[in-house]
Amino acid sequence: MKVLIVLTSHEDLGNTGKKTGFWLEEFAAPYYALRDAGVQLTLASPKGGQPPLDPKSDDPSAQTDATRRFAADAAARAELADTKRLADVDASDFDAVFYPGGHGPLWDLAEDPASIALIEKTIAAGKPVATVCHAPGVLRHVKGADGKPMVAGKSVTGFSNAEEAAVGLTEVVPFLVEDMLKASGGNYSKAADWQPHVAVDGLLITGQNPASSEPVAEALLKALGHA
Repeated sequence: MKVLIVLTSHEDLGNTGKKTGFWLEEFAAPYYALRDAGVQLTLASPKGGQPPLDPKSDDPSAQTDATRRFAADAAARAELADTKRLADVDASDFDAVFYPGGHGPLWDLAEDPASIALIEKTIAAGKPVATVCHAPGVLRHVKGADGKPMVAGKSVTGFSNAEEAAVGLTEVVPFLVEDMLKASGGNYSKAADWQPHVAVDGLLITGQNPASSEPVAEALLKALGHA
């Protein structure tokens, strides 16, 4: 079983002068949940190489068992430092695709033609796509076979407007994930701020926030027949 993990290459938090990227827990928790289940993982990003880490996700207060395990895992860190260029990846080589969040994907992956095509081809081939937190933003321009937004009529979740307001970035991000999913016709649901929440609708798996990372990976394993 082979799963592609797609990370952001975007590191600038709008025009704030601060840095963003991917959120460590949202990568580390699924990485180990999938790897420990025997899944073969490949990492990719738009630019290839080392994807930028959101510095806030490396704060002591944001650490989990999975992030501590990653920090001590030299092989995993070397793998992350050498991601493939997304445009060079063939969707047909994988059984599923997983997107960790962090604010970075809102700027690059949401608009990236290679990412959009990857998701469309994966779903069309009957294979699952999972995204968590801000990563449901990558579905912004993805279309279904009928030419409509892929999320139209689908049960979905993602980082809520309330959570974005709580981190003070409502006016910084290029779009709000909750608003985009609703505007695209998705049936958006959420739990209380920072509580785990996963929506599964056919081949599409979405999670609300960092706490949803491992549950999303578990849902993906179930979709792959591993659980």
